[in-house]
Amino acid sequence: MSALLENFLEMLALERGAAQNTIEAYRRDLEAVESYLGARADLRNATEKQLTAFIHSLAKEGMSSATQARRLSAVKQFYAFLLQEEIRSDNPAMNIEAPKAGRRLPKYLSEEEVSQLLECAAGDSPEDARLYALLQILYATGLRVSELVTLPFPTFGEEDDFIIVEGKGSKERLVPVNEEAKGALKAYLAYRADFIDGDYSPWLFPSRGKSGHLTRQRFGQMLKDLAIKAGLAPGKVSPHVLRHAFASHLLAHGADLRSLQKMLGHSDISTTQIYTHVLQERLVRLVNEHHPLAGAK
Repeated sequence: MSALLENFLEMLALERGAAQNTIEAYRRDLEAVESYLGARADLRNATEKQLTAFIHSLAKEGMSSATQARRLSAVKQFYAFLLQEEIRSDNPAMNIEAPKAGRRLPKYLSEEEVSQLLECAAGDSPEDARLYALLQILYATGLRVSELVTLPFPTFGEEDDFIIVEGKGSKERLVPVNEEAKGALKAYLAYRADFIDGDYSPWLFPSRGKSGHLTRQRFGQMLKDLAIKAGLAPGKVSPHVLRHAFASHLLAHGADLRSLQKMLGHSDISTTQIYTHVLQERLVRLVNEHHPLAGAK
């Protein structure tokens, strides 16, 4: 079974260009199915009834509909692979329906809360300079955390108004960067060597850990600690929440969805439309403030 799983994951990497994080997510999802099946069956011979029961068990465990849908997607693609390779003669997951997902609004910080974080992050130590640069770049660009911590060195200079980011599926995009982020980066670069184990690192944010660069997990913990320092609930602050803040605040100040889609690296505009609640709030405010009959009694 492990050989089949590894072959499937290898196909994702080589033929579809899946990122390492995506591959590991598929691995975890399929291992969860295998664990559920236990001695009743192995992944190769599972039936539609068994796989349906697995998906239903996720709801009972309290997993979100989005997580259930993702796991079902992994299962369907795995059996499609087995069918294509003639290891099975059918796809037992093909007719299983994904749970209907509720449309949840993204969590994001207010502009005042982001300012609080930035003020608390400012300091004189190398660690302060690094965290401040990470925050400024993230809030200025809306990068995914995996994109942020794996930025190459050098990424951009004082004269550059854009950075090239390699996103999901190795797709590159141009993202504008503001003066505050460039200034924070310049200050951090004076300390960058303090985080290098040796003479050279290809990463903008190097680390002495196994990966060679700051990890997503470590940056997330740094943000939790900073939130406490800033008087914010740590559960409210994460790299992804700051990405949402970038998007929401841009829209609130007049950006359009198409431009935002390009900056966020969304392949489909429907993904970006999760932020339309911000546009609706802005339109209501514009009408209330500028319509000639606004406030008329």
